[in-house]
Amino acid sequence: MNIAEFKERFQAIRGEVAKVLLGQDEIVDHTLIAILAGGHVLIEGVPGLGKTLLVRALSRVIGCTFKRIQFTPDLMPSDVTGGNVFHQKEDRFVFSPGPVFTQLLLADEINRAPAKTQSALLEAMQDLAVSTDGVTRPLPEPFFVIATQNPIESQGTYPLPEAQLDRFLLKLQVSHPSAEVERRILENHARGFNAARLADADLPRAVTAEELLEMRAAVLGVRVDDGILGYITDLVGRSRAHRSVYLGASPRGSIGLLAAARALAASEGRDFVVPDDVKSLAAAVLRHRLILHPDAEIEGVTADDCIDDILREAKVPRAVG
Repeated sequence: MNIAEFKERFQAIRGEVAKVLLGQDEIVDHTLIAILAGGHVLIEGVPGLGKTLLVRALSRVIGCTFKRIQFTPDLMPSDVTGGNVFHQKEDRFVFSPGPVFTQLLLADEINRAPAKTQSALLEAMQDLAVSTDGVTRPLPEPFFVIATQNPIESQGTYPLPEAQLDRFLLKLQVSHPSAEVERRILENHARGFNAARLADADLPRAVTAEELLEMRAAVLGVRVDDGILGYITDLVGRSRAHRSVYLGASPRGSIGLLAAARALAASEGRDFVVPDDVKSLAAAVLRHRLILHPDAEIEGVTADDCIDDILREAKVPRAVG
């Protein structure tokens, strides 16, 4: 697949999802970029902004198998991965796969489950496999997790461990729509749109799972100049030395920023990465990987503030083409 075909298919997916998720173009684009870069996405936002609708719409458009896990405090790791169940007719234990054995997994309200349940996804997200009772079983390809969480509720929630957060390529923050967009949403519902009945919406499949894998392979062909590699290294290195940051991004953050920048370049029809690709994705890739000093948090400093500082201070390489 060449870059022109990649861009055409990217726009087709984007256009179909945008039919039902209005005014969230950046969230849609960044979610697609993460998927095509081979990563997972954590979407944060208050209830009612369309986080779950985005994932359900994507599942219809990209032709992947889809399962949803509603995370709750009593959810057990085996409820995610599956486990061995005694089969009376065969007189032996048989593995019953859990919902993680799918291509697109929605981990809804992931921060409502305790750490031991959240950790059930660690191997799946990193190694694309699940190990139970000494047996490692591969997950179907492509496999990606889109998780949602509510930033304002604290009762009955558990902070995601740093190891879990680091497995997400991007953390996206959904904000309230503008008055104009909200009016368009109301007009859609007045015409009969029902988010619970997406089967009735005009959402044809834009690509198959096999074509999605071809698009991922095409991303690997996007050229990256040495100057861009140095720029990414500099940005991530500065995240570890920033005055407000206790713990900066790991090399996984560098790798993620490179992969996401390649996917963004391909989505715009380019076979090379430019500095703006890196800059536009830096916050989404790095914000969940920074741990701030307590004093900085008390003063109201956010991870995004630190990333803005880093982007201003880092020397931008000469554009390539």
